[in-house]
Amino acid sequence: MNNISIKCLKSEKIESGSIYSQFLINSLNAGQGITIGNLLRRVLLSDIGGTTITAVRIAGVRDEFSIIPGVREDILEILLNLKGVVLKSKTRDPEFGRLKIQGPAVITANSIQLPSNLEIVNPNHYIATISTSNCLEIEFKFEYGTGYKLAGQTFADKSEDFLQIDAVFMPVQKVDFKIENVYDNSNYITERLFFDVWTNGSISPEDAVSTASKFIIDLFSSLRKNNVIQGTNEFNTQDNKSPLDPHTNIAIEELQLSVRAYNCLKRAQINTIGDLLEYSPEKLQELKNFGRKSADEVFTTLKTKLGIVLK
Repeated sequence: MNNISIKCLKSEKIESGSIYSQFLINSLNAGQGITIGNLLRRVLLSDIGGTTITAVRIAGVRDEFSIIPGVREDILEILLNLKGVVLKSKTRDPEFGRLKIQGPAVITANSIQLPSNLEIVNPNHYIATISTSNCLEIEFKFEYGTGYKLAGQTFADKSEDFLQIDAVFMPVQKVDFKIENVYDNSNYITERLFFDVWTNGSISPEDAVSTASKFIIDLFSSLRKNNVIQGTNEFNTQDNKSPLDPHTNIAIEELQLSVRAYNCLKRAQINTIGDLLEYSPEKLQELKNFGRKSADEVFTTLKTKLGIVLK
C-alpha cells in the first residue's frame, strides 16, 4: 500500500442543503479497493454521529393523535416534518429550543429559537401552517447520537409532556463506490477507488471521510495493542440460537415512504421493518386508509432498498 493518495475530484452543495463530493484513492493493490470501499462505506453510514430533534412538547397537546385548532397539519404530520430539520452542533450535550408563533403564519425551521451551540442547516424547511389567529408553542429537545433510535429507546427519563420522535442521527445519507483496474507497462495491476459521499449538510463529506478513517485507525490500533485471548467453550450454549434478521430493527423512516403510507403504518404501531414483516400483503391492505396504492409503494420500496420480497 505504498504511495496511496486520496484526492477530492469534485464537491457541490445541493439546493436542499445536502453536500455531495467524489473522492479518488490511488495506488491500491489488487483486491484492496473492495476492502477499503466496503469498510469506509459501513463506518460512514453507521458510526458517524449527528444531532437531531428527539422530543417535542406542544402546548395543549397530550398525544400524537391530538388536533391543534387552526393548524392545517395533524400532530403526526408535524412530527414527520420536524424529522427533516437538519442541525449542526458544537456540543454533544442535550440542548433545548422553543418556538412560539401567532397565526396566521407559515412555520419553517428558522422560526425555532436555538441555543448558541446549535445551527439549522436548512432554515427554509417547512414545518406547519397556522390558518387562524391561534398561537402555536413548541419546546424541542435536541440530542447527539449515532445510527437511529426508536422513540421508546431515546430517553432514560420519560416525561408525559414530551412526545418522543424516532431519531435519525446519521449525517451521511448515501455512499457509493466503484473500482477500476490500472495496468502499467509490465502488466502489473493496481486499483483506484472512486468514492461518492452525500451528507445532509451538517458535516462536509471531507470531514466525514476523515472522521471515518480516524475511527477505523483507532479501532484497529486498540486491537493491535491487546493480546489475543485464548478462546473457551463457554459460549457453546449459545450456538443453537437462530441468528437475528439484520433488517428487524430498522425504523420504517428509512424506507422514506409517502406521508399517507407512513402515517397509516405508524397508527397501526408498525415502527420497524420487523413489525412490517409480521404482516402479510393481505393483512397489510386491511389497515385503515391503507389502500392498494400504498401497499404497492411499500412492496416496491422493500424490494428496491432492502431486497425483501413479501410473498
